[in-house]
Amino acid sequence: MYKRKRKVVTDYSDVKLETKDLILKKAEFEDWKTIYYNLWRHKESAKYMLWQPTETDEDAKDRMKRTIAFEEKPENKYALFVYLKKTGEAIGFAGMRELEPGIYEETGIALGPEFVKKGYGRQILTALLEEAGKLGAKEFHACNRIGNAASRALQLSCGFVFDSLSEEKTDPRTGETYVLENHIFRY
Repeated sequence: MYKRKRKVVTDYSDVKLETKDLILKKAEFEDWKTIYYNLWRHKESAKYMLWQPTETDEDAKDRMKRTIAFEEKPENKYALFVYLKKTGEAIGFAGMRELEPGIYEETGIALGPEFVKKGYGRQILTALLEEAGKLGAKEFHACNRIGNAASRALQLSCGFVFDSLSEEKTDPRTGETYVLENHIFRY
């Protein structure tokens, strides 16, 4: 008996998480301008990340095309933009991925400077934890660079506990060395 192979679905455009104030979903090209204005152009937002600020409209459009292509890959199912419910504008990005069955990790949370200290980081991290829990997570890992007190405080306040320090790493943008503090949340 011949069995037809099932087509693997890789369209994750319907992945959407909601919080009180935010919607986390896949980026749309027309949002290049608000993400550029709210996040990508700010040096302070990139400080603890591994990306460079974007400097022009054309660069922002190119970056948005690359971002959408990145988000479409199956391993990036939960690479999402963060939108304000009230206005619909893109204000940041967040993500998670499954490392192995039942083990998830946060892959970055970034918000523009006007959108920090408003409780949005907590809403994002809580939404990722809840989604991973629905998917059967037993552990969820998150890290922050030593010196990034805001990320550290957020993770600990959401129930993460210190796990370990990473080996010294080198920032490819600046050549500076840094160490990550690893935290773990157990379900």
